[in-house]
Amino acid sequence: MVEILICSLLTILPDYLYRRYGQGKRFGHEITLYSVWFELRWGIVGCLMLTVALITVIFYNHPSTTNATLFFRTVPIVPEASGRVAEIYVRQGGKVGQGEPIFRLDDAKQQAAVEAARRKVGEVEAALAVAKVDILANEARIQEARSSLQLALDELRTKQELKRRNDDVVAAREIERLENVVQGREATVAAATASREAAQARIAALLPAEKASAEAALAQAEVELAKTVVRAGVAGHIEQFALQIGDLVNPFMRPAGVLIPATAGRKALQAGFSQLEAQVLKVGMAAEVACISKPWTIIPMVVTDVQEFIAAGQFRAGDQLVDAQQVQRPGTVLVFLEPLYEGGLDGVFPGSSCVANAYSSNHELIASGKVGTFKALALHVVDATGVVHAVMLRIQALLLPVKLLVLSGH
Repeated sequence: MVEILICSLLTILPDYLYRRYGQGKRFGHEITLYSVWFELRWGIVGCLMLTVALITVIFYNHPSTTNATLFFRTVPIVPEASGRVAEIYVRQGGKVGQGEPIFRLDDAKQQAAVEAARRKVGEVEAALAVAKVDILANEARIQEARSSLQLALDELRTKQELKRRNDDVVAAREIERLENVVQGREATVAAATASREAAQARIAALLPAEKASAEAALAQAEVELAKTVVRAGVAGHIEQFALQIGDLVNPFMRPAGVLIPATAGRKALQAGFSQLEAQVLKVGMAAEVACISKPWTIIPMVVTDVQEFIAAGQFRAGDQLVDAQQVQRPGTVLVFLEPLYEGGLDGVFPGSSCVANAYSSNHELIASGKVGTFKALALHVVDATGVVHAVMLRIQALLLPVKLLVLSGH
């Protein structure tokens, strides 16, 4: 209607003024309701053609869509382990901060596992202390064995010296006995030394490894214990939370509730524009939106990203070939819009439906001087037609509450 009114000022009105004052025809006499078409045919035809051309220029160069929504992702509240609910820390509709507990499962089994792992660490530490005492005992045995060996060596040398001086003084059998005693006591020293080295190796390698394994088992048990407390991964609101103490939950059942992040739907708005306007939509374009949850308000936006894939064309590999006829409706070009000013989306509920306009701007191209006079004039006209679309958006925002509350019949 706005386009027709504007175009009629350039076509029908001049034609009527020419008929009325140029040709002297009067409305109600020569120009009647029955002769309007014949008398104003050039103006009417020109108005219709100009209206179609204007609408095409406006909607192509300044895209508009009603498929604009503040999408947001919800986080399901699901435990990492199975169990029965033992304690609930929050209620339906409550707010939680990042890392705060939501509910706790029965942890008797996990507590027992932690205690067993902790006692195993204590056993290894006790074994380490005992091994240190064994080293001291082995040192004493080595010293005792060395003393006994030295006595045997001294006696052997004495008997050998006596036999060297007088072969009849010491019997050969006695020398052999003493040599055997020395060898035995040397073996005792070697055995005591080996026992000490074994104890040292146990302290240096075996027991630390056993302690590390026990500590790792303790850490794993503590992790399993921590899994019994379900915490919020992000700060947000708890919704659809109807969990009760004693309920059995596991990761494969339905979530216990939904966590909506505090920043969900507060940063960007997603709008689906027609594929025909894909070549016009560019990052950095100015835009405006009007949302149902915040009536009578126009929010200035800017295009921050244009998704280069159309969701309607995606498929999943299966055992049947994809037929293009299965795509019943053409998909839209997904565009991300962010507020031009900080806090622009304040008061707009996440998930709210909106109407969005994007406006082309050729000012930089015109100012660069790379285009001719006629093309620059045409680009000026294209930019100026954005005002019509802006007016239409404001009319929509103004009439939206009336349309939903009065004219919808609810």
